[in-house]
Amino acid sequence: MTIDRREFMRRGALAGAAALAPAHLLRGEQAVHTPPPSRAGAAPFELDEITIAQLSDGMASGRYTARALTEMYLRRIDEMDRSGAKVNSVIETNPDAPAIAEALDRERREKGARGPLHGIPVLIKDNIATADQMRTSAGSLALAEVTAPRDSHVARRLREAGAVIIGKTNLSEWANFRSTHSVSGWSGRGGQTRNPYVLDRNPCGSSSGTGASISANFAAVGVGTETDGSVVCPSSANGLVGIKPTVGLVSRSGIIPISHTQDTAGPMARTVTDAALLLGALTGVDVDDAATAPSRSHGRADYREFLAADGLRGARIGVSRNYFGFNDRVDAIMNEAIAAMKSAGAVIIDPANLATKGKFDDAEFDVLLFEFKADLNAYLAKFAPGKTLASLIEFNNHNRDREMPYFAQELFESAQKKGPLTDPKYKAALAKCHLLSRTQGIDALLAKHRLDAFVTPTGGPAWTTDLLNGDHFTGGSSTPAAVAGYPSVTVPAGFIHGLPVGISFTSDAWSEGRLIRLAYAFEQATKVRRAPEFLATAALT
Repeated sequence: MTIDRREFMRRGALAGAAALAPAHLLRGEQAVHTPPPSRAGAAPFELDEITIAQLSDGMASGRYTARALTEMYLRRIDEMDRSGAKVNSVIETNPDAPAIAEALDRERREKGARGPLHGIPVLIKDNIATADQMRTSAGSLALAEVTAPRDSHVARRLREAGAVIIGKTNLSEWANFRSTHSVSGWSGRGGQTRNPYVLDRNPCGSSSGTGASISANFAAVGVGTETDGSVVCPSSANGLVGIKPTVGLVSRSGIIPISHTQDTAGPMARTVTDAALLLGALTGVDVDDAATAPSRSHGRADYREFLAADGLRGARIGVSRNYFGFNDRVDAIMNEAIAAMKSAGAVIIDPANLATKGKFDDAEFDVLLFEFKADLNAYLAKFAPGKTLASLIEFNNHNRDREMPYFAQELFESAQKKGPLTDPKYKAALAKCHLLSRTQGIDALLAKHRLDAFVTPTGGPAWTTDLLNGDHFTGGSSTPAAVAGYPSVTVPAGFIHGLPVGISFTSDAWSEGRLIRLAYAFEQATKVRRAPEFLATAALT
């Protein structure tokens, strides 16, 4: 763990005093960026741990240009992702990025900045379509030569905000929905991504490349996607803040899907402030995604108003103890996190257990199989005409040595056997999921204890990557929010033998602002995040 109990408690007690700090400190930043000391396995890098605000200030002052920043990050990817530590988190870089950045520099000089993301280098997951020279493949060799005919809504929003998309990140192929024995972070096109804290450890979840790359400082911020755990798990395992939004806050159009009832894109960043800034840029109504219609009244273009260092004061936080117990050291970290929140003024209700835990897992799996077949075929018809789920199964069988050297495609085959979304079995499974995750689950828990949010361990420390046996997932808490379509925010909470562990704040639909306030106050009270060291293996003694 990063700090001892006494220091952890002391920092929690200081949270209220931080509200009187200057604005740049309120954002959790230094007035002038000072990179952390050199770490084992990593050469010094000027932009290590730098924030969006510091990059923006640097461009405004003339210290940096967007083009210079873009080129610095691209060099760092060459040095540490493709060479050096070989994190292998970026599947492809954008050859147009320097020119795009230069155009944004010219626009800044002539018209001023569009907003806080103007000129900021960003990495996005390789299931998010971009109408440029980069591919959108979900890591699959079957789509390795497919270029999108148009931008996804997420890519379009980033470009409108002035962000520079410098590349695509590797992922668990097909967002980890191909096999029941998959290896997180592996794709046929991209190979295996490694955890930058300890390189023989797994980066977790399908947004593994985004988690590893942003933690390793290969871009300012990144975008992942989640169906169940794929933003929050890689954020936790890679020492990041991850926001899994309410389904519909961020458009899914142009994103290779699994489930239209659970899928969402979300920010992954090194600070809550940066995650909040990115979330504001991503939100917005999209005529091509009907689920975004409510975001007109619920979404915000700027979430910075929620960044209050005393945001835990008076908040009612429940502790869902029935998600504890899978790792004693994780429990210890969580208990210290809860003590820090209490010291920062939170009202802790412990226990506040989710009564329906584990009761809708089978129904969720059935829903995902039905929706994957329907949603993927609909996406392919628009973005990769001529391809279908059936043709992908055939491709994988014909290219078994390259696509299935470690695990097969049981989920593809199971989904292909499912009927249409009019099937009564699908409708019954979906109704069960919503009843148990929403009405009798999260909504009931919040109402019973009058909670602002409840907390759980996001997951355990990263396991050793095992290509022969697959993932060794030990525990986590992403499923209730995922199935309900509700938001969850994970924040670094501690370390176990150098491996990060996160805490999740979860609440009801459209509560992103409230969760950001709680997460930010916790982050400011504890300051757990530290840059990865690219160690070859964990020091267990």
